[in-house]
Amino acid sequence: MDKALYDRGMAMRRKVLGDEYVDRAVANTDDFNRQFQELLTTYCWGAVWGDNALKPRERSILNLGMIACLGRMHEFEAHFRGALRNGLTPNELSCARSPSIAGSRPR
Repeated sequence: MDKALYDRGMAMRRKVLGDEYVDRAVANTDDFNRQFQELLTTYCWGAVWGDNALKPRERSILNLGMIACLGRMHEFEAHFRGALRNGLTPNELSCARSPSIAGSRPR
């Protein structure tokens, strides 16, 4: 594991999701999911969210649209709160929900 990338990921994860959410996830880590938690923190939060090509605010907009289209509403709630932390307004967040309508329509 790349310690610097993991640390950057943990800092970003805490910034977006909040200490309480992350502390709960860390506390629930066991031998079964430890490797997954490390990969998630290192690569999703460290390599992807930690990349400066997009601001966290922009990543939040993209992420919410994808999560909504996939119907992953248990993840949407945490990322919605994170988007507020990243500076999105309630009106912008309302617009970010719009893809869920297109993504969930009958085919």
